[in-house]
Amino acid sequence: MLKKREFADCHVLFDLMKHPDVFPFVRHKAHSYEEYVFVTKHNIEQEGAGELISRTILDEWGSPIGTISLFDIEDKAGFLGTWLGKPFHGKGYNSIAKEAFFKELFFELDIETVFMRIRKVNLRSIKAAEKLPYVIKANESRQSLYETLNSMEDIYDLYEIPRDLFHLYIMRQDSSQDDSQQLLEA
Repeated sequence: MLKKREFADCHVLFDLMKHPDVFPFVRHKAHSYEEYVFVTKHNIEQEGAGELISRTILDEWGSPIGTISLFDIEDKAGFLGTWLGKPFHGKGYNSIAKEAFFKELFFELDIETVFMRIRKVNLRSIKAAEKLPYVIKANESRQSLYETLNSMEDIYDLYEIPRDLFHLYIMRQDSSQDDSQQLLEA
């Protein structure tokens, strides 16, 4: 479902990224394939320096369909950036990719908090975020961060995924799967 970023995926990802329903919401925009390769190289270098964590999202056949990244990592927290190619919108890949990424971040890489800043006009992303049971809208609870993000203009909503809440979600998932397995065995 996820793999480290590779140059071999650049052609497919660039073609998916430039769709007008995707491009405006991509953090690192590239206007040419060569620029996209440069951005990918920079992301790989930043990951090596511990400044960023970035993965390619794959479909069930192992084909690249988007990216998911944690940017601006500081004090065991960072900002999430995710995009999927238009043909993959509304098919469940977003929540599957986020869950896999959060497992890696929280349980393998010692991240404690993931923030999402979502443009208030990006209703698709807001709906997707609010569907996730481990996401908290943080405009009020993290008011100083919210005000910093919107210092020039009221553009973003702020969401937070704390490790503890995500861990509780995973434990509940595991428990309900165990209950289902016991019922099937009975």
